[in-house]
Amino acid sequence: MLDCRPGEIDAAAMQLMLLRHAKAEKGVPGMRDRDRRLNARGQGDAAIIAAYMARHDLQPRRVLVSSAQRTRETWGCMAETFAAAPVAYEDRLYESGPEPILAVIRELGRSASALLVIGHNPGLYDTARLLLTAREARQFDDGLPTAGLVVIDFAGEDWRKLALRSGKLVRFVTPRFIKDAKA
Repeated sequence: MLDCRPGEIDAAAMQLMLLRHAKAEKGVPGMRDRDRRLNARGQGDAAIIAAYMARHDLQPRRVLVSSAQRTRETWGCMAETFAAAPVAYEDRLYESGPEPILAVIRELGRSASALLVIGHNPGLYDTARLLLTAREARQFDDGLPTAGLVVIDFAGEDWRKLALRSGKLVRFVTPRFIKDAKA
């Protein structure tokens, strides 16, 4: 677990929280990938991440969720913790690379200083790496596991001006890291 500083951001800053969906069931023949549901471990892991975020004052002001079932369910396990945050389900976050993900984020303009995006790999993994310096991106050399949370701070107040390599890695945490830290 990487925890560089508290989750609070100042008034002239933006915070992006990228969360890969929690663990999903394996697909069965004939099932569309987007219809896969969370398994029991995934439901528990989503709740662990939500509790961690609340404990560390990582409060999204807006939430964007891929339209896939497993991302919707991940948010469903977290929603009560962040009930005040408006949520939007976005088809463009499903099976997309960094450019569509960044486009969705940039469209928010000044609407929210703290944004939670729940999506998929490899898109979220690649997006996180593009937003950080090469040195900070090394934290992800082993990938972004299910229910992995990356928190990145940016200077400024407008998502439209989001630039590559401009973020500061604040946290990288997974349910396993949280469980191990309590043990």
